[in-house]
Amino acid sequence: MYYHPDTAFLCLQPDSMLGFGLPQRLRPVPATQPLEEAGPIPASWGNARLLLVPGHCPGSLCLYLPSPGQLYGGDVLFAEGVGRWDLPGGDRAQLLSGIRKKILTLPGRTIVYPGHGPATTVAHEKSFNPFLEKEV
Repeated sequence: MYYHPDTAFLCLQPDSMLGFGLPQRLRPVPATQPLEEAGPIPASWGNARLLLVPGHCPGSLCLYLPSPGQLYGGDVLFAEGVGRWDLPGGDRAQLLSGIRKKILTLPGRTIVYPGHGPATTVAHEKSFNPFLEKEV
């Protein structure tokens, strides 16, 4: 189990999510290795990079593989949507800013695989995601 230290409270005290629709009680899960955006990652992950994009939850990480051009985004970015920010530690402004600065700056052909729902591309989300329209 890998997660950012800012996410530890959710993994070590999972009952904090019961009030947000999580249907069952979960066991606390300690990290095998904490992950930081600029820190070391498991060698088996090759040229992967971690992108810290909090806002859905603190410490939310995306895994970017420059070659073959894939982003595993968890619940940060969806096809024409974004992750919830009403959960413990969520922050709308932080989420949208992180997506704009860290994900929308990736090559347009990058395939985004969200935690659930259909895959999309960075280019598609730049053009069609209503949450990411220019701020007024």
